[in-house]
Amino acid sequence: MTQHVFDLIVIGGGPAGYVAAIRASQLGFKTACVEKRKTLGGTCLNVGCIPSKALLDSSEHFLHAKSKLQKHGVMVSDVKLDLSQMMKRKESVVRQLTGGIAMLFKKNKIESFAGTGSFLTQEGNLHRVEVKSDTGTSTVLSAPRVLIATGSEPSSLPFLPFDGKNILSSTEALELSEVPKHLVVIGGGVIGLEMGSVWLRLGAQVTVVEFQDRICPGVDKQASKELFKSLQKQGMQFKLATKCKGATQTGNQITVEIEDIASGAVSHLECDKVLVSTGRRPYTSSLGLEQVGLKTDSAGRIDVDHHFQSATPGIFAVGDVIRGMMLAHKAEEEGIAAVELMAGQAGHVNYEAIPNVIYTWPELASVGYSEEELQSRGVSYKVGTFPFMANGRAKAMEESDGMVKILADSKTDRLLGMHIVGPWASDLITEGVSVMEFGGSAEDIARTCHAHPTLSEVVKEAALAVDKRQIHS
Repeated sequence: MTQHVFDLIVIGGGPAGYVAAIRASQLGFKTACVEKRKTLGGTCLNVGCIPSKALLDSSEHFLHAKSKLQKHGVMVSDVKLDLSQMMKRKESVVRQLTGGIAMLFKKNKIESFAGTGSFLTQEGNLHRVEVKSDTGTSTVLSAPRVLIATGSEPSSLPFLPFDGKNILSSTEALELSEVPKHLVVIGGGVIGLEMGSVWLRLGAQVTVVEFQDRICPGVDKQASKELFKSLQKQGMQFKLATKCKGATQTGNQITVEIEDIASGAVSHLECDKVLVSTGRRPYTSSLGLEQVGLKTDSAGRIDVDHHFQSATPGIFAVGDVIRGMMLAHKAEEEGIAAVELMAGQAGHVNYEAIPNVIYTWPELASVGYSEEELQSRGVSYKVGTFPFMANGRAKAMEESDGMVKILADSKTDRLLGMHIVGPWASDLITEGVSVMEFGGSAEDIARTCHAHPTLSEVVKEAALAVDKRQIHS
């Protein structure tokens, strides 16, 4: 058994882990990174954010060619789907990006170890991590600091376990070899709506079953309703305030049993694929935390202090394994902050200015508080909204669904939240994030010159609308 000594061991090569490892190396730490996959990038780059966005873009192109280009005077006939090529492109994007991280590790002199990492008992001031490879070989790494960044994995339902073929997690939903006839999605959150959108565009009937009375329960209610209307218009079907009770399979045919929560009425959905997208759970069970005196909470999370240090000195945790939103960019910020704090610097994460995006079309992007959250906190606020329908660039693009909503403190005008449903909301939200980071106001946005004609003018108009002085509506 080979042993290596480092200044920092990072367990997990996903967004939190690989970014933390690079920053640690920049700060002078001799750094090792342990990743169970053969390629770096974690869930996000391998089977999550990146491949799903590749398929979302490809499926949107397909839909445009089939039904949207005619409005632009571009006549396309006999449009066909080559799903195999679409999947090959997705895999190429993943391969390029994961390979890019390997190059960054080489550039920054970070040693990468492929295998599953788990804690051994401590030796002196050194924490020891055993890395077991797929071939059965073991390597022991030692360091005074260990950063846990192992991310999360899909949560299954006890009455609807994944089988990898017909009852799918998000991972299998990215790898289907043919378009389902009818895809039933359990859960109307980010993953369910994004993957449902992909297969809807490619020709599947898609039915979303959601326990709550609206989709995306965690976002601003008005924004949720806007996205719901757009997805319905596209043909996505919904069973809201509905409980999934289980499913039975006969060959490739699946019967999903559902119950209306209000009436108790039970009905059935016949389909050939079920995507279970009811959330994710921290990946902490195989870390051997008991060896270093650590326990997790009921959700599998590790408690940390404001320096991201656990109850055991020298062991830190970031990303999906600690409290907070399970977002790649939140995890990255925590990874950087954690190693900067280890180095005696002022690491910083402003949790009030973390954007959240749903990559449907139109997209939904949010930062800060929702209107419902402000009401529950008793905060006095002002609201400004403006529709993309009144925006010249959106009209020119034939993409006029949605709106921008801005929430500002009624006394100070400080920006408290921004919610966008519309084209490229994922990019437009950055203006709100920046203004919130600097403690700015709705007036700051309203007084800032925005290029014409652009989609960003909707943000400016919404800021003007906070004080009822919008120009174009």
